[in-house]
Amino acid sequence: MNKKGLWTLFGLLLLVVLTVSGCSNDQAGTEEDTGDETAEASDDAEGSEGEKTLVFGRGADSVQLDPSQITDGESIYVTNQVYDTLVRYKEENTEVRPSLATEWETSEDGLVWTFQLRDDVTFHDGTDFTAEDVVFNFERWATSADFIYYGYMFGATEDNLKGIIEKVEATGDYEVKFTLSEPNAPFLFTLAMPPFGIASPEAVEEHGEDYFKNPVGTGPFVFEEWVKDDNITLVKNDDYFGEPAKIDKVIFRTIPDNGARFMELQSGSIDVMNGLNPQDIQQAESDENLQIIRRPSMNVSYMAMNTDQDGPMGEKEVRQAINLAIDKEKLLTLFEGVGKAAKNPMPPSLWGYNDDVEDYGFDVEEAKRLLAEAGYADGFKVTLYSMANPRPYLPQPKVTAQAIQEMLAEVNIEVEIVENDWDSHLAATENGEHDMAFLGWTGDNGDPDNFLYVLLDKDNAKLGSAGNIAFYKNDEVHDLLKQAQTEMDQDKRSELYMQAQELIHEDAPWFPIAHTTPPLAANKDVVDYLPHPTGSEPFNFLDINN
Repeated sequence: MNKKGLWTLFGLLLLVVLTVSGCSNDQAGTEEDTGDETAEASDDAEGSEGEKTLVFGRGADSVQLDPSQITDGESIYVTNQVYDTLVRYKEENTEVRPSLATEWETSEDGLVWTFQLRDDVTFHDGTDFTAEDVVFNFERWATSADFIYYGYMFGATEDNLKGIIEKVEATGDYEVKFTLSEPNAPFLFTLAMPPFGIASPEAVEEHGEDYFKNPVGTGPFVFEEWVKDDNITLVKNDDYFGEPAKIDKVIFRTIPDNGARFMELQSGSIDVMNGLNPQDIQQAESDENLQIIRRPSMNVSYMAMNTDQDGPMGEKEVRQAINLAIDKEKLLTLFEGVGKAAKNPMPPSLWGYNDDVEDYGFDVEEAKRLLAEAGYADGFKVTLYSMANPRPYLPQPKVTAQAIQEMLAEVNIEVEIVENDWDSHLAATENGEHDMAFLGWTGDNGDPDNFLYVLLDKDNAKLGSAGNIAFYKNDEVHDLLKQAQTEMDQDKRSELYMQAQELIHEDAPWFPIAHTTPPLAANKDVVDYLPHPTGSEPFNFLDINN
């Protein structure tokens, strides 16, 4: 069959898939297992007279509620409400503002940071917040192999658990001092990331290994209940030191199917949803009871190729051929206007982006030539691991995988799609079980380091905790990225990142897919919802018009 016929067939199949998905619910468990719990959540959403409850529908449940144990957006959405960090991002961008810390200063050499802390903050369990609590949290993080972000951002390894943070000291009841082994340009912005939320030491010690499901912070909302794979309930913190919440309760509901979630929004049983099918945007915009809220783009979706192999994925020419064999322009039609083609591992909205890099383009004959040069003229079999759940950067993973499967068949690459739920997909890719795999990243702190170092440096290509799921290891890239971390001049840092992007493009450990402006759909009664470019936002600023 020729390409035109294949794409006609694909279009018909896509129509069938979307029609079916709009009428089905893929939620795990039977109706008997979850029906009563869902009904209870709906009853709670109605609330008592005068109570304002926001019901947020999403495609997957949180993995954990201990911010130091997570990297997934569904968990961070919740912990961002429960915890505060020393500094927070401003509502509209990644500039930092005071939070638990009121002011700070750094030494001329950039090695010592001193923070003055608020003296009027209590944890949700009633204990007072002091400098010793900051020390406790950083010492806990530095001894936990599960705090992946600590390694990502501070260079911690099994041989050096503290990384670049030599000491954290309480130099007063409400003053804390950090001593670094080397300057770190993103340090202040890193401290604002939700994974660095300050937990109650008493709660951590009380709950032990179960702390991940009993979170206690100082944030605008207090954890109340978690019904796994169904809902998480938070209530307003009446003693919050910052902007008090205007709503009384937040319920995060797990509704895996995009179409089913949208129907619940239309019926009024949820107030806000993410993971909107692109083809439903126009319908939401034309509904007088709904609104579309677009998140600023600071993300990337990609297909990583496991370079740590003796087989085809270990060959640069093969990876380049795969980039050439996929028609990105046609692939982007599946994003229905919410995605722009990616060519680099970081979005163009960040400083340091190298726009001089030329994308591989679409050239089947050149792809075949490279495969023959690498010794794979007859092709090979490969696995493509895909998440079942929609992601903000990849709204339709299943049909995207099917499209790539069809395109690569044109160059004799036989693709087996392996679909897993979100938790299982993360575990499989971190452990390197894949040949190729979908994943994506939403920037945490507005710094190129958060994309290039976290996702593509050899330091983070560790089985079991890999942020770099391509397991890509290039010493020249590593040296550039490490130099950029200690260089305090942004123009010089930008040049280093541009050089790194050129090398990464040549080695092709990824097929970069898209940068999206992920749409949220909401009831018109939800006001002052300001989506943050980092992918989640505290809910104490929004309101509901009753």
